Amino acid sequence: MTLYAYWRTSATYRVRVALALKGLAAEERLVDIDGGEHLRPEFLAINPQGAIPALVVEGHAPLTQSLAILEFLDEQHPEPALLPADAYGRARVRSLAATMASDTHPLIVPRVRKYLKEAAGFDDAAWRAWQTQWFTRGFTDIEARLRDDPATGRFCHGNSLTIADICLASVEAVARVFRIKVDNIPTVDRIVAECNRHDPFSRADPLVQVGAPGPV
Repeated sequence: MTLYAYWRTSATYRVRVALALKGLAAEERLVDIDGGEHLRPEFLAINPQGAIPALVVEGHAPLTQSLAILEFLDEQHPEPALLPADAYGRARVRSLAATMASDTHPLIVPRVRKYLKEAAGFDDAAWRAWQTQWFTRGFTDIEARLRDDPATGRFCHGNSLTIADICLASVEAVARVFRIKVDNIPTVDRIVAECNRHDPFSRADPLVQVGAPGPV
């Protein structure tokens, strides 16, 4: 397998974690988003959307969209399971995952920054305020969902890691890259800390990837 990746992306983080949890290896090929490599013809031939990541399994068309890739990996390699056995549990986990991966993460990606700077006149301070607003909204929303729900356990859903935890930790990891800390989310903080005790999460940390900036 080949994973087209970039050090900083939340979506790449998610796939790295899932691969590691499943005990799978993929060769990473870095696509420099900041340098515009995702828009070059050779990568657009792999993913016409120009989005990272893309997972290529030999003999098959490229797989894109991190949530689809996570479910593919879970179906192809069922252990350890990343979705609950029951239909209600699966729906809850997918809903929590979408809160982070579909509702929060897309608002702070480079193409949004590019549009806001070019079309709306955002300077660095305005972009920082935008990031802080949507990281805060995403984390406070999911905190409210998790805090008093008896289905929440050590992790987002019970006591086993699921796709919901991967998505939550992926957005928190990128918030740390941008040095944005959201206060008053104790359940989120507890679950993320629990995730980060597991090697697949610590190894997927954006700041330890090839291409990441060194210590400031």
